[in-house]
Amino acid sequence: MKIIACVKRVPTTEAQVKIGADGASIDGAGLESMLSFYDDLAIEEAVRSREKHGGEVTVLTLGPSDCSKELREALAKGADKATILLDPSWAARDARSTAKALAAKIQELGADVVFCGRVATDRDQASVGTLLSSYLGFACVTDVVKLELTPTGGTAQRETEAGIETVSFPVPVVITCDKGLNEPRFAGLKGIMAAKKKTIDEVAPLAVENAVVVQKIELPAARKAGRIVGEGAGAVPALMEALRNEAKVL
Repeated sequence: MKIIACVKRVPTTEAQVKIGADGASIDGAGLESMLSFYDDLAIEEAVRSREKHGGEVTVLTLGPSDCSKELREALAKGADKATILLDPSWAARDARSTAKALAAKIQELGADVVFCGRVATDRDQASVGTLLSSYLGFACVTDVVKLELTPTGGTAQRETEAGIETVSFPVPVVITCDKGLNEPRFAGLKGIMAAKKKTIDEVAPLAVENAVVVQKIELPAARKAGRIVGEGAGAVPALMEALRNEAKVL
């Protein structure tokens, strides 16, 4: 079984994001990076699927050469191969352009199953996975929290606003992974040492024009400083007055 896990490098959750000099991008200078949380779930499910059904796992990303740090983490956790679609302007790509570039490489590599995170934790758009399935012509199951996979198809439980939905699907398929699907493993010393010896392929991505162009980015307005209106039960009237006439939430 050929399995591909698509992953993305994102700023760490503690990163203090600054707007770039152009006013339409994020300043990447000194910005700490990590694998998107949900992509860790995709890597884990890809490795588990290979352990159960055989085959190989390729981790695929689009970005700068520095992404090798995150890809070596994936290799240390059990992935067999890794590829970077090198693009110094990757952060400016929209979801459509990103998905088309990934889809072109996936078609070249061949795949039975493609795992993605449910959403990237930077832009929070949750669209690349579904776009991938459309460009590849694969079945698609999103927000998966439980999976039973076979070489020809499978069943999945997915999180919806109405509750848990169970669906059947054929292979090939794109699956986006949600919290609860698995518990990602930690890389052991043996895996870390093995990952250092593996080659990460770096290739040019398909040239695709953006359909969306960011014109401007603004930080949210600073919140007003809070204040203490009193202490204990005696402060309740003052609190109610402030909520009613100042905050206007009552």
